[in-house]
Order: sequence, then structure tokens, then C-alpha cells
Amino acid sequence: MEWKKMDKRPRISKGRLEALYRQYNQRGFVQPDPIQFLYQYEDPGDREVAALVASSLAYGRVAQILKSVSFVLERMPPSPSFFLKHTSPERILKTFAGFKHRFTTAEKLCAMLVGIKQILGCHGSLGECFSAGVKNDDETVLPALCAFARELSGKANGRLDHLVPSPVRGSACKRLNLFLRWMVRRDDVDPGGWENVPASKLIVPVDTHMHRICLYLGLTTRKQANMATALEITEGFRALAPEDPVKYDFSLTRLGIRQDTDLAAFLKWGRIE
Repeated sequence: MEWKKMDKRPRISKGRLEALYRQYNQRGFVQPDPIQFLYQYEDPGDREVAALVASSLAYGRVAQILKSVSFVLERMPPSPSFFLKHTSPERILKTFAGFKHRFTTAEKLCAMLVGIKQILGCHGSLGECFSAGVKNDDETVLPALCAFARELSGKANGRLDHLVPSPVRGSACKRLNLFLRWMVRRDDVDPGGWENVPASKLIVPVDTHMHRICLYLGLTTRKQANMATALEITEGFRALAPEDPVKYDFSLTRLGIRQDTDLAAFLKWGRIE
């Protein structure tokens, strides 16, 4: 995958980003965001399953996302991890019969859940599976992300399609990178749970909204929101926060989403000419 590092710092000050982080990186600004489902799980094993379900379904209208994630998690009480470990594939299919979330059918959802079940059986946890692919000399989690997506897809008999995209094909994998942010970082918003994956290696979750903001702020010049763009944006943030390049993701994505934020004002005053 070809991409080149930025040859200069982004046109935004770290102080402005830190101010935005202090203002919006709070639980009070989470709703409506699917990360809210993770807060009900104290055990990292349950949290990682809930996180992968919630992030995978995080496309489309927010109201429908929350409804769909609730539908799935409410059928695996009180422990999603225990449910998958001790429920047969046939029973999983019956449990989620009739599920539909835009492009995701009950068949696709169950394929992912059975794939998660298989990974839990082989590795003990999703975190152990993912961290096995993280190497000290890897600059980002991209190689581990490729390996994780490949193993999950394989254990789901290759039936995941849009639900769990492959980074190898150039996708920005926004939802998988969102999943990693939730499970690796730990602050007032991100609950964490994975201790063996460095936050310094995370990749910024990039969709059209984040892409538009980063274009204006000089964090990328690329016109498509693909993996090459996500890596370039991550490199720009790494120049400001080497140990935590994804730190500002939640705060920045509040802009233009919440009605009490002012995207235009931030873009005007946050940029350095």
C-alpha cells in the first residue's frame, strides 16, 4: 500500500486541539454514540465483543445504529463473551433470526458472531488474537489489523463482506479502527481494556466527515477517504501527539455532528496559516 509521510506539520496548533479535547472529551458528550454500550461491561472480555458488534454496525442513521446494537446485545445477557462461548452456531442463528441493519442481514451478523466465537475458542479473547499480530517494529497496527480481519473472515467462512472490510483492499476500515480506539485507549470517553496494544500504533478512524475536517486543517491532501488517507492523517496527528495520535478523534468528530458545536468556527480559528 503506497503512501508517503507528510513533509511538514499540520496547519493546526496542538494547543487548539488540547482545548477542544478538554471541552468535548467527556461522557456527557457521548450520546448518541454507539460507544455508550461499552460502559455497561466491566469485564474486558465482554466489552471487546460488545465493541466489535457496536463498531461493525456503526453505519447509517444514528437512531438505527443504536436500535440495531441494542437488539444484538440484549440477546446476549449478561455476558456477550459467555453467550458466544457456550452457544452453538445453530442456536446463534435462531437467536438473531429476523435481524436487519441496512446491508447487514441476520446471516451476515451470525457469521460474524460465529467467527468471534471461534476466535474466543482458539485465542481466549479478541485482544489476544489481535495482539499476536502486533510487532515491535511495526509503525502502526495495520499489519495486525490485516491479520485480524483475515482470521475473523476465515472463521466466518468469508461471509462478512461490508460488515468487516479488509484493509488489504485499501479500505480505511473506519469501523475497525474505531473498535481499536475504544479497546486500546483509556480516558473519560474510551474505556480501554486491551493492555498489549500500544496507543501510539493506532490509526485514525476516517470517514467522509473526518476526512473533510482533516483536508481543511492540512492533515491530508488526498481526495479519497481510504487507508492511505487514514495513514497520512495519522502521521499528521503523530507529529503533535506521538504516543497517542488518535487522542483527538472523538472531540473532532463532535464538530458538525452535535448541534451545540460550531464546526465552521473551529475550522476558522483552529487552522494555522
